Amino acid sequence: MAETLDIIQLRTFVAIDECGGFGRAAVALHMSQPTVSQHVRSLEKRLQQPLVERDGRRARFTLAGEKLLAEARRILAVHDEALARLDVTRARTIVVGSTETAAEQILPELLGTLRRAFPDRQVQFHIDRSTKMTDAVTKGTIDLAVVLDTGSTVAGVEVGELPLNWYASPSWQPPGHGEAVPLVAYIEPCGMRQRALQELGDIGARVDIAAESGSLEGVIAAARAGLGIAVLPTAGRAPAGLVVRRDFPDLGRIFVRLITRRGLEPDVEQAAMASLDGFFAVRRHIHAVSA
Repeated sequence: MAETLDIIQLRTFVAIDECGGFGRAAVALHMSQPTVSQHVRSLEKRLQQPLVERDGRRARFTLAGEKLLAEARRILAVHDEALARLDVTRARTIVVGSTETAAEQILPELLGTLRRAFPDRQVQFHIDRSTKMTDAVTKGTIDLAVVLDTGSTVAGVEVGELPLNWYASPSWQPPGHGEAVPLVAYIEPCGMRQRALQELGDIGARVDIAAESGSLEGVIAAARAGLGIAVLPTAGRAPAGLVVRRDFPDLGRIFVRLITRRGLEPDVEQAAMASLDGFFAVRRHIHAVSA
């Protein structure tokens, strides 16, 4: 038998039983179903025996799996009780993550809401790409995060949507007939990049990746320098030095979702939801008035 068992994998194993299957456990834990399956395989490898077996389209625990389930619940109970007693800082700090493209407009209001609701607690922010924020929430290093969803399956609750627009330097000129469109984009994986490629492909345009960056600042800087055209969500004013281009295919809208770590206090999640609901309600009102 292995000398140690991974707490996260044990939590996943218990969630499979509590939620009634791999898929529902994945949704509850804010992780993908392949990750849930990988956690089970890792436990089976460590214990050197099968823990779950297929029964038609369903999965059921083996005898060894049932034994592990009982032990896992005891281990997690002791672990969580110890964490509650020892982790004083975690209990008082609310860690919020946000995708870069939504941070400037959304975070100030969210910060104000959380500070008013929890004046005795610190609020700490992490700003990164949606994929990294989602992973951090799954691991429990971030309490809640505002992420973008371009249409793929993303955990969490939909709180609003933002228009996607093409942006370029005011002096940038589109390519001539038959020439490739220079695209400035995030490095993969990026749903906005994929949507841009799809829309341009649908009209028969060739595309060259003129510049790519892992950060919003890098994408904006490259577009501002005239290297190409970029796709960005609009949560407020246009980035400095860029203008919206209406002579390219309509990109539609992108969904904004709030994901929360397992075990987050309900009042913290409710305060964040109220703030985001208010932000997007104002945007919908402004759009309706200007339409």
